[in-house]
Amino acid sequence: MINYTERLSALMSDIVERVPALSFQDMARVLVFARAGRADTEGPYATCHCVCLPPSEPGYYYWRDRATGELTRRSEWFVTKSPVVRIGTTPIDYMVSFALPRFCDQRRVSARKRAHYTGHPDWMSKLDTIVHELYHIDPARPGIRRIERADGTYSANCHGPTFFEDVVEMVNQYLATDPDSELFDFLKYDFAGLTSSYDEAIPPQVAIFRSAHLLACRQVEPELQSGDSLGSYLRHLLVKDPAS
Repeated sequence: MINYTERLSALMSDIVERVPALSFQDMARVLVFARAGRADTEGPYATCHCVCLPPSEPGYYYWRDRATGELTRRSEWFVTKSPVVRIGTTPIDYMVSFALPRFCDQRRVSARKRAHYTGHPDWMSKLDTIVHELYHIDPARPGIRRIERADGTYSANCHGPTFFEDVVEMVNQYLATDPDSELFDFLKYDFAGLTSSYDEAIPPQVAIFRSAHLLACRQVEPELQSGDSLGSYLRHLLVKDPAS
């Protein structure tokens, strides 16, 4: 039997201890969980969710007429809040979700990973994904790491021009510290290999939630019902991020 998310958490804890650029992270406040993701479909292997942002400034929805641009109606004022997540009494700041079995079955399919990990085994792609998600955590403020442009402003894109190269460097830094191979041996197996090697590899030790569960969506207070059920004329959500 293998507890896959427990293995991922242990590996991530070892990574942040050995890689200086990630050493600021407190893995006690990072929840690792699994969600369903078929290997034969497109989609992310993993995602980092922030649940520690402060409440937003008050904002509202508004609708405009498509032809005239005239403001036709608007919602009540509201704020958005991060959901409160705790494990026992420990507050959780970030949740990292892994899509299974897609994550287990990934290969060096992208040109980027083929270029960076030529001559290395396929499981290095999984280690790259793990470091990638850890690197998304911002060291200076609550939230996902901001990417600074050349002019000093911040981009809305969470992957800057050197982001992927930084991840590769940290993967190599980690392996250069000679970590215990038992911590990452499980990455060498695809889903079928896990099942044959550990018998019941996934259930019941790893919970795979439906896509609507445990995703770190901002909560709206109060909850609003749009007058336009299709949202056809929804144009903009006026919410200022107080952390920006």
